[in-house]
Amino acid sequence: MIPLSYYLVVGGLLFALSVTGIFLNRKNVIILLMCVELMLLAVNMNFVAFSHFLENAVGQVFVFFILTVAAAEAAIGLAILVLLFRNRGTINVTELDELKG
Repeated sequence: MIPLSYYLVVGGLLFALSVTGIFLNRKNVIILLMCVELMLLAVNMNFVAFSHFLENAVGQVFVFFILTVAAAEAAIGLAILVLLFRNRGTINVTELDELKG
């Protein structure tokens, strides 16, 4: 049986990788969305690991709610991305200055 600490280390590494991806690449909107999704999946993996090792299904149920919110967030984010590309011709974050107030 794989110990809980292995799952937590993998989840922490995925979370750190996604945070690093956000800080290193602030230009491409698609990569930013993918990093946010990877961050949510790392947290979900920790929820499932704790739920399994505590023998409680609450964490797994909570993951289903997070996945539905993540799917809606991804759909809205991609729709905004398509509209920005149609209107501006680019998905570079530094060139999208029309939204500044």
